[in-house]
Amino acid sequence: MTDTTDTAALPRPSLGLAVLPVILTLIVLGIQLFYFGDFTPHIPLAIGLAITGLVGIKLGFKWKDVEEGVFHVIHVSLPSVSVLICVGMIIGVWIASGTVPTLIYYGLTILTPEIFLAAAMILCSVVSLSLGTSWGTVGTVGLALMGIGAGFGIPVYWTAGAVVSGAFFGDKVSPLSDTTNLAPAVTGTDVFSHIKNMMPTTIPAMLVALAVYLVAGFSLIDGDGGSFERIQKITGSLQTNFTISAWLLLPALLVIVLAVKRMPPIPSLFAGVLAGGLAAMFAQGVSIHDLFTYGNSGYSIDTGIKEIDSLLNRGGIQSMMWTISLVLIALGFGGALEKTGCLETIIQSIMTKVKSFAGVQTTAVCTSVATNLVAGDPYLSIALPGRMYAPVYRAMRYSTLNLSRAIEEGGTLISPLIPWNAGGAFVISALGLGIADGQVENLLYIPLAFACWLAPVIGIVYAQMGIFSPRASAEEEEHWAKMGEIVADLDDDMKPSSPRVAPATR
Repeated sequence: MTDTTDTAALPRPSLGLAVLPVILTLIVLGIQLFYFGDFTPHIPLAIGLAITGLVGIKLGFKWKDVEEGVFHVIHVSLPSVSVLICVGMIIGVWIASGTVPTLIYYGLTILTPEIFLAAAMILCSVVSLSLGTSWGTVGTVGLALMGIGAGFGIPVYWTAGAVVSGAFFGDKVSPLSDTTNLAPAVTGTDVFSHIKNMMPTTIPAMLVALAVYLVAGFSLIDGDGGSFERIQKITGSLQTNFTISAWLLLPALLVIVLAVKRMPPIPSLFAGVLAGGLAAMFAQGVSIHDLFTYGNSGYSIDTGIKEIDSLLNRGGIQSMMWTISLVLIALGFGGALEKTGCLETIIQSIMTKVKSFAGVQTTAVCTSVATNLVAGDPYLSIALPGRMYAPVYRAMRYSTLNLSRAIEEGGTLISPLIPWNAGGAFVISALGLGIADGQVENLLYIPLAFACWLAPVIGIVYAQMGIFSPRASAEEEEHWAKMGEIVADLDDDMKPSSPRVAPATR
């Protein structure tokens, strides 16, 4: 007797059964978040995983089958968990080395409150584009920008919104990013064509966000926020407690250089940890034992200044364990939903009601967003819709570049806006937004991350208007035929029905 089943022979769940674990999980999650006021979604998601397992057993799966799906998705995401561990070490060590304090010091002396939010978004975009990692950008440069914003008296949710907008948009269009490579891989396109096809949504979303942050800097931020006295107090405290020098920016520069040279992210980030450790010993006089403590448990200091202490008392591997445990549970839930066929049933049910290209494109974006909400995993929100919808685009003779853009924007960009998603949990933890401590107003960073939610909205508008929606080129169709991926034409009622959907050049 084997421990696993021939799952291909098992029936797919009905729509009612497929949505049951999703609905029940959302109900339990809602009770935890809004009734109890406890922003720790771990147990509700674990309950959702258990419910999904029971659904699988009812369908004929053995627990070993469900377990296989859970651990498969977790295994695929382990590099991201490793990045979280490295970023935790970097935060603790770079604070101890003076790298983060130096960034804050120079930021407060060079920038002005009026242009700060716009500058923060641009800086995070450039760094993330260079590193190919939004999480690495948020945990390093983003952390320093939170300190600068605090010095200017800018609400933390405004700064966090600008950081998230820049970091995740840089990640989205970086050829070094894992999600930027995953989206074209699962849809059968190439990464540089994919990046080029995202420009029509990326550029306007970034420009609108930039304009909003500039307006906020000049009119919405409290005029007393950038008072000279507050800034002097913070910069003076930094100089008292740390050696401040441009040389201490070398660990950050090293990580950027390694990323530009296309070194893998984990060795690049760990090199940053080592460089920060050397800087801490030679520039700040930190002992090796203290370095080990900072890398594991985070940095600790008492300057007597609330803004400094709340920012610099953080980091370390242990600070990431809340996020890592949430990521593992959320990924397990998503893996169970995928293994039991629940997600596939839901998606196929939606597809039977879609009758046009505009509908397919809108559905692809919304499916990625919904997978982010339910499964808590940006990778699954890209991979699953990419695999499911690619044949539909081919049958309609539309380029799958449309699909890769839809799932990238619904997956990568929406991830940091969902608190229980891997991306959102990391942002909240790394930037110290403290919603678990009752600081719920910090969740305002979600609507203020304009660039993240504007791009998929613009993409949906384009699909409805029939612009920037390329049809399949002759080369694509030839490639599909060679790979055996050409799908028979859809029925007449599934073909594009609107004359506004015009062919466009790639």
